[in-house]
Amino acid sequence: MPGPSRSRLLVLGLGNVLCGDDGLGIVAVHRLQRFYVEPAAALVLDGGTLGLSLLPYLEDAEAAILIDAIQADGSPGSFVRLEGDEVAPAVAARLSCHQIGVSDLLEAARWRGRSPRHLVLLGLVPETLALGVALSPHVVAALPDLVERVVAEASRLGLAFSPRGDDEAARRWSPSPLARVCGL
Repeated sequence: MPGPSRSRLLVLGLGNVLCGDDGLGIVAVHRLQRFYVEPAAALVLDGGTLGLSLLPYLEDAEAAILIDAIQADGSPGSFVRLEGDEVAPAVAARLSCHQIGVSDLLEAARWRGRSPRHLVLLGLVPETLALGVALSPHVVAALPDLVERVVAEASRLGLAFSPRGDDEAARRWSPSPLARVCGL
């Protein structure tokens, strides 16, 4: 992963693709990159389960949109949006093995006084976090809307993601086995 560069917006997909719906943040970021061109002032990253190694990217961002599975009331695939002080408690309750890293990441940035001014967590309620690379049908069905909500959130921050043409999106896409399993 290259070193961080100053960005106005960090869009960070989080999760473990080996644990069912926990990988939805990663799949959403790849879908975002497939169908949209990010603005020059934005950095879109597949953060996976990298935890504290993502600290320089978070600290250098003015705003951050985290995308992840979120344990909340609602049926599987339901959209969840948390902002500011609501984010840390949501990732403090251990949903999966990677979230302890997300909690530590946010706390380290706060402790060093370098948290993004605007922090939002967008995600979906998972159906399963069991070992396996397939996302549940409810989550797969909700992914396009989640990506649209990420684009809308960035727009509220003054940064417009531009849709790719169908031909350009198709050229950017080489379906991996994981993408085929996830129905993407």
